[in-house]
Amino acid sequence: MSEHRNEKIVVRYDQKVCVHAGNCVKTLPAVFDVSRNPWIDVNGATPEAIAKTVAACPSGALTFERVQ
Repeated sequence: MSEHRNEKIVVRYDQKVCVHAGNCVKTLPAVFDVSRNPWIDVNGATPEAIAKTVAACPSGALTFERVQ
């Protein structure tokens, strides 16, 4: 599992669970870009937009946590 964070949100990705539906890449390419390493940039959008996209992950491979 990989973890990507900033001062407002933490996004975790479990590649063993991912079914590669591509929803994250299609919905929020500024954050989720497989041509980049690391492929998740939590500074690419607002925490709200990231949370909404992660919540729509069909496999649950992406999860998020708000940082207080």
